[in-house]
Amino acid sequence: MRAVTYHGRKDIRVEDVEQEAVGRGQVRIEIDSCGICGSDLHEYTAGPIFVPDDEPHPVSQETAPIRMGHEFSGTVSDVGEGVTGLDSGDAVAVNPILSCGKCRQCREGNYHICDSIGFIGLSGGGGGFAESVVLDAEHAVALGDDVPIEYGALVEPLTVALHAVRRSGLHSGDSVAVFGAGPIGLAVIQCARVAGARSIFVSEPREARRDRAVACGADELIDPSNADPVEYIASNTDGGVDVSFEVAGVEASFNAAIESTVPSGQMTVVSIWEEKVSTHPNNLVLGERTVTGTLAYLGGPRSDEEYGMVIDMLADGRLDPDPFITDQIGLEEIVDDGFERLIDPESDHIKILVKPND
Repeated sequence: MRAVTYHGRKDIRVEDVEQEAVGRGQVRIEIDSCGICGSDLHEYTAGPIFVPDDEPHPVSQETAPIRMGHEFSGTVSDVGEGVTGLDSGDAVAVNPILSCGKCRQCREGNYHICDSIGFIGLSGGGGGFAESVVLDAEHAVALGDDVPIEYGALVEPLTVALHAVRRSGLHSGDSVAVFGAGPIGLAVIQCARVAGARSIFVSEPREARRDRAVACGADELIDPSNADPVEYIASNTDGGVDVSFEVAGVEASFNAAIESTVPSGQMTVVSIWEEKVSTHPNNLVLGERTVTGTLAYLGGPRSDEEYGMVIDMLADGRLDPDPFITDQIGLEEIVDDGFERLIDPESDHIKILVKPND
């Protein structure tokens, strides 16, 4: 079958790979859609980061080249012995987290920050930029009848955003600032709106992304190339927002996200970073502000776990992935029409879905 493999920085190939057999406790999924994520772009331009290079990943036991794609959905086509709760023909989203199950974090239920954290499609274990994949059944989460299968590819990034909003401590009625309106920033806007944000300021230099931010629920738009977002937010609130989110991954937005919060406010860092940043600790100390990091999500199917929550919100319309999706391409076009377009600073694209079987 055809699959996308990561060999190194700027070296992604579409190749013929062997199709695995389905073992006990596993399922085969025929891929419908797989989103190109910002993490994929980081691996392409600056990696390897999550991709294991010199040493095998402790969970997958793989090193590069690995198959890529971790935001994906598809249809179960084969069910291994011992699998319950899934049948052939079920539409599923995939929870790609790989965890050891043994470290302190895993024992305490925080497998999403496992000491050996990895992701299917970034750390080995198969990937969604392929015609099909074989996974342990615990990674497949049923979408049900009310969620289009294509939307299943957006469950992972939406759940990243939901987890970030939950980590932030946002309360109904709070004011919010989001720095960066890429796919995760847009998802944070939607999740903050669902959580009851009173007003949402969005700082984003690209006009097309600001327009999509409005469609996702933003109230106030700031072009940081024309206005100082900290001053703008301070002058249009009572001294700052209650909660801010850094989703751009640049030093200026990191510091602006801190400084735009009211004293005692909360700033949550969502971005994955390629370089260190400099900040002045007094911006935290003098205003008793709190900075929180966030990674991944709790990916279970139940309605009290974050994948289940997102699927429920997709089913009833509280979350809408349509503003994110800007194109759909075939597997063979993934480099030129996918990765290269998304890293182009002049591009208006947000989320490009790869359709391996179209």
